[in-house]
Amino acid sequence: MTVDTLFPVVGIGCSAGGLEALEELLAHVPESSGMAFVIVQHLDPVHTSALPELLQRVTSMTVVEAVDGVVVRPDHVYVIRPNYDLSILHGKLHLLEQMTPRGLRLPIDFFLRTLAEDLKERAIGVILSGMGSDGVFGLRSIKDRGGLTLVQEPSTAQSDSMPRSAIQAGVADVIAPAKAIPARIMEFLRHPLRGANKDSKPPLSLLNTLDKIVVLLRDRCRTDFSLYKPNTLQRRIERRMVVHQIVNPEDYVRLLRANPHELDLLFKELLIGVTNFFRDPEAWDCLRNEGIPSLLAERPSGGSLRAWVTACSTGEEAYSLAMTFIEAIEQIKPSHRFSLQIYATDLDPDAIERARKGVFPANIAADVSSSRLTRFFTAEDGGYRISRQVREMVVFATHDIISDPPFTKLDILCCRNLLIYFGAELQKRLLQTFHYSLNSGGLLLLGNAETIGNHDHLFKQLNSKLRLFRRLDESRSPGVLNFPTYVAPSNTLINEPLMDSGTDDIGQLTDQLIQQTFAPAAVLVSSSGDIIYISGRTGKYLEPPAGKTNINIHAMARDGLREALTGVILRALKDPQPIVLKGLKVGTNGGAQTVDVTVQAIQKPVQLRGRVIIVFQDVPTAPVRRRQGKAIEAKADDAVHQELQQTREALQLTQEEMQTTVEELKSSNEELQSTNEELTTSKEELQSLNEELQTVNAELQSKVEDLTWIRNDMTNLLNSTEIATIFLDNDMLLRRFSSHATKIFKLISGDVGRPLSHIVTDLDYPGLRDDAMEVLRTLMFCEKEIETHDGRWYRARIMPYRTQDNVINGVVITFIDISETKKLEASLRERGNP
Repeated sequence: MTVDTLFPVVGIGCSAGGLEALEELLAHVPESSGMAFVIVQHLDPVHTSALPELLQRVTSMTVVEAVDGVVVRPDHVYVIRPNYDLSILHGKLHLLEQMTPRGLRLPIDFFLRTLAEDLKERAIGVILSGMGSDGVFGLRSIKDRGGLTLVQEPSTAQSDSMPRSAIQAGVADVIAPAKAIPARIMEFLRHPLRGANKDSKPPLSLLNTLDKIVVLLRDRCRTDFSLYKPNTLQRRIERRMVVHQIVNPEDYVRLLRANPHELDLLFKELLIGVTNFFRDPEAWDCLRNEGIPSLLAERPSGGSLRAWVTACSTGEEAYSLAMTFIEAIEQIKPSHRFSLQIYATDLDPDAIERARKGVFPANIAADVSSSRLTRFFTAEDGGYRISRQVREMVVFATHDIISDPPFTKLDILCCRNLLIYFGAELQKRLLQTFHYSLNSGGLLLLGNAETIGNHDHLFKQLNSKLRLFRRLDESRSPGVLNFPTYVAPSNTLINEPLMDSGTDDIGQLTDQLIQQTFAPAAVLVSSSGDIIYISGRTGKYLEPPAGKTNINIHAMARDGLREALTGVILRALKDPQPIVLKGLKVGTNGGAQTVDVTVQAIQKPVQLRGRVIIVFQDVPTAPVRRRQGKAIEAKADDAVHQELQQTREALQLTQEEMQTTVEELKSSNEELQSTNEELTTSKEELQSLNEELQTVNAELQSKVEDLTWIRNDMTNLLNSTEIATIFLDNDMLLRRFSSHATKIFKLISGDVGRPLSHIVTDLDYPGLRDDAMEVLRTLMFCEKEIETHDGRWYRARIMPYRTQDNVINGVVITFIDISETKKLEASLRERGNP
C-alpha cells in the first residue's frame, strides 16, 4: 500500500551535541505548520535515547521515536532509534539495522537521499551542529530535485564541521541560526510559485524573461543555456526566485543585473549534478566485464587508450572509470601493456578545481567498497585522498560541450545524466558529435534515463538493459557537425541599467512604431523575410501556404505581391530611405486589388535594428464609367504594361543578386584556400606548442615530487627534534604544528585556521597570546619557563616567522621539556639546604 505524502517533510541532521540547536528550532515552529519533522542524530548504538522526552518539552507537536512502517503525519516529530538507519518510501518510515555497531556510519546522508527520492520538491533538508561531513550528499540530492536546503549558521553551532562542510560544498540555500530556520521554511512554502503545477507550462511572464536570463548567463558565465529544456530552466529559476522571495520574474532579472554573484549562484544551480563513485554499479560492472575487454581484444599488441568523461563535476565518475580500467586489466591479465588517458571536463571551474585535488569526504564509504578504499585511497584528515596511480590517469579541464570542439580519437566516452537536460535538437547534435569523436568500435556510456533515439545507424547497444553502446561505421553521413566559435563576453549587460520591461517587448515596440509612423496594416520581418510581428488585418495581402507551416513573407505573399517583394528587403537594409512600390496588382479570392507597399529598414529603437517594416495601403478604385471599347482596352494595356515593368525590374534585381553571389563565392573560395594554408601553419605551431607543454608538464611533475619530499623531510625533522613547535600567522591563527605539540595543546588536524587561544592547553600561561603579539610588533624574541597544571615544565620561546623574501608572516613558538632539569634543581636545593 502506498501513501501520497502531499505535505512537506523536514529531515534534520545533527550530532549528539546538537540538542540545543534542535530545541531552538522546534520551539520556533508555528502551530499547525502542516509539516512533518524527522530527526536523524548521531547516537550511541548501545544506549537508549532520551531525545523524544527532551524535545517534547519545547514543542506542542507530538514527538515519538520512529517505528518501522509508520506513516508520516503532519505536525509530528519522528526521532531515529539508536543503532538503526532510517529511510522513507511512499510516505512511510522504514528502519534498517546497522551492519556494524561501530565505525563510520552516515545515517543523515542515507535518510536525506531517500527523502529526496520520495518527496522531490516537497523535501526539505536541515543540517545543524555536528562533527564530520555527514549530510552533504543528502542535501545535494534534495537541491537537485527542487527541494529546500538549510544549514545552521556555523558561528552559532556548538560543532561547526557539518554546517561548514555543507556550505563549502555549495549545497546550502539558506544559512541562518537554528531559531530562524522555521520562519525561512514557512516563507519558502508560502511563496506563490510553490503552488504552481510543476507539469504545467511556464507562465507567460517567465517565458518573456527567460531569454533575458539566458543572455545574462551567457555574458557572465560564457555558457549558452538556450538549447536546454525550457522546463529545466524554469524549475531552477523559479527555485531561486522562491529562495529570494521574488514573485515577478522581471524583479528577478533586475536582481541578476544588480548582483552578479546571484548570476554565479544561478549558474551553479543550473549545473548542479548528483554524482558519486560508481553510480549505477551494474553499468560499471558491464563496462569492466564486457566493454573494456572487447576494446583490449582489438589491440593484441597493447597500446594507449583515450577516454572522455563529460560533465565530470567533482571527478567521482572520472576516477570511477580509472579504477574500473585498472580492475579490468587485473582481471584479464593481458600479455602486453595497456594504459588509459582520461580527459574529464565540466563547465564549473570550482568543481574542476576540487576534482584536481582528489580529496573526498568520509561519506564516500557509502558508495566505495572497503577493498577499493584500501586499494585506491589514502585516509587523510577525516576523509580520503585518491591514490597517485589513479590521479595520474586523469586530466581535468573546463570545457563547454555545446560550443567547444570535442576531444577526438576516443575509445571510451562517458556522458551520463547530461542529455536529459537538453532539448531534442541539441541531443541529436551531441550524439553526432560523439560518433565523430569515437574511434571505430569505441564505447559510449550513457545514463540509465538516456537513449540514442533514432541513431541506431550510429551506435549499437551492447547490453539490452544498460546504456552501453558501440560506435558503428556507416556509409551514410551522421550529419553536419558545427563547432561554433566563442564570442568574448562584454560587460555592458552587467553595468548598464535595465530598460523598463514595458518597452522591451518586441510586440509593443512594433505597435508604437506603427502607430507613430504608419496607420495601415503592416508586418515586421527579419533580414531573411521571416515574419516576426503582424499589426492590423493582413489577410488581403498574405495567406498561409499549403503544406508545412511557413511564416516567411515570400511564402505567404499573395500573387502579384510575391514577385514585387523579391530582393526588396535586402535592398531596403542597404538603403536608409524607404522604398515605395506603387500600384501593385495583388490577387484576392476571385479578383484583384491595387496596393501601395512601403518597405523600410529600422534603425531606431536599437532593439529592432536589422529588421524591416512592410506597410500595406489600399489604393481606392475610381468609379468606372461606361466608355468606348478602345478606352477600356487602352486602360487594360496600361495595367499589363505596368505589371510587365514590375516583373522586368524584379528579374533585373535577381540577376544582380546572382552576380553578387557568384563574386562572393569566388572571394570565399580564395579565402578558404588562404585559410587552409594558415591552418597548415597553425598545425605545425600547435605541434611545437604541444612539445613545449609536455616539457613544462614534466618540469611541474618534477617540482611536485620535490615539494612532496620537502614536506616529508620537514615533517620528519619536526617530529625527530622532540620539540613541540607551533606556527601562527599574523592574526594569531594556527598554521601548522608538530606532533609533540599535541602533548601540551589538545590539537587535531581540523584546528588549523583556528585561533590558538581557543584550543584547550595544559600550560599555565594566560599571557601567551599577548607575548606573541608583542614579538610580532617588536620583532624581538621572548623566552619564558612555563609550568603545566600537572607539574611539568617547559621553556617557551617565541620568535618571528621570517620568509625567504625577508617578510615577517607570523610567529614560531617552541616548547622544550625542562621537567627533568627542574627536578634536578629542586634536588640540589634540598641538598644545599638540609
